[in-house]
Amino acid sequence: MFDQLFNCAETVVRHRSSPLPDARIRFLQHCQAVGSPRGTLRRKAHELLVIIDQMNLGAEGAIRSKDIEAAALRWAYRQPSHYKLKNAEKARKHFVRVARQWFKFLGRLETPPPPKYQHFIKEFAAYMDAEKGLSPLTIRSECGHVGRFLGRHCTDGRQLAAISIRQIDQAIAQKASQDHCTRTSIKFYANSLRAFFRYAEAQNWCRPGLAAAIMAPTIYQHELIPFGPTWEVVQKLLGSTAGDRAVDIRDRAILMLLAVYGLRSEEVRGLQLEDLDWDRELINIGRPKPRKIQQYPLASTVGDAILRYLREVRLRHPSHHVFLTLRAPYSPLSSSSIWKAVSDRLRPLTCSIRHYGPHSLRHACATHLLSQGLSMKEIGDHLGHRSAESTCTYAKVDFAGLREVAEFDLGGLL
Repeated sequence: MFDQLFNCAETVVRHRSSPLPDARIRFLQHCQAVGSPRGTLRRKAHELLVIIDQMNLGAEGAIRSKDIEAAALRWAYRQPSHYKLKNAEKARKHFVRVARQWFKFLGRLETPPPPKYQHFIKEFAAYMDAEKGLSPLTIRSECGHVGRFLGRHCTDGRQLAAISIRQIDQAIAQKASQDHCTRTSIKFYANSLRAFFRYAEAQNWCRPGLAAAIMAPTIYQHELIPFGPTWEVVQKLLGSTAGDRAVDIRDRAILMLLAVYGLRSEEVRGLQLEDLDWDRELINIGRPKPRKIQQYPLASTVGDAILRYLREVRLRHPSHHVFLTLRAPYSPLSSSSIWKAVSDRLRPLTCSIRHYGPHSLRHACATHLLSQGLSMKEIGDHLGHRSAESTCTYAKVDFAGLREVAEFDLGGLL
């Protein structure tokens, strides 16, 4: 392996004679299998030697996260510093990231015991899945809110049974004062806590009456009206991807899926190669909320964008996800990656909208379909809404239709 990476015979001998050669080779072969190029593998091989040296690593035993952090701190802030070291904090984080990847691959990374309140969250998640039929996305969001609350108030031996309404009110107020969340986000947070404590009361985990006492902020009538960029801005957004760069080719396919089909970020992330039926020109979308597969005709422009990405950019990779990162180690895109792909291109267009993430293109799609004369039922079916009430909110932003009503000649009735 080392003689394939390095041309210098002395370098090959040094890597072969250093401690844990088998463990290093197995990790490098794994990185190579997921698409890491030769230059990245050479760099990782050197970094593994640094990790072994700084941690005085042996052949066996679990490695604690705090030992990795301590070694990274010593190495990044050593004196005198290396002449190539420009950012010590960035180097420290990189040391930690590579070390954790390696030790996790070897099965030697010590995982901390789960918090004592973790079983409450697991049971609550199972209840939401089996009894309420909520989507995995909603369950993950609800459990995230509950987990962060319990992480603050059920530590140091404190029990869920001792939680008071005062602590819950303080946590909700903190979302505004310290976390600077909007009223809408705070309301969702409060609703998550209310749902959890309602279930906790039924299981006798906590004192009764907590759920009923949780107060959420008031949401005004037009506060939740969805706003997205105009269709002209969407056209400019797609125009920003005109080019031959790999990132432009990939982002164009992503943006077209978001704008044309009104997909959620999670649905784009989950798109699989087998979901594209090229023979019948169909695309199958896994809807996380209705928990069903929805089939669309594959528009030629969207199909061309995806096909160009698959042919020119996407490397052959074991993963069946359509969209992968552009740098090694190649992996499916995260939510933040898709958010960044939209936001970085949408913000320079100076459109006055509240949010610049991928969901704004879903709103733009719905508003555009409404302006084209489609019915609420047709728009709801296109977006995969379970409830007609979700679609009806877009009627409030049909300003062109409202102007026609306002300008209608009432024939002297007023």
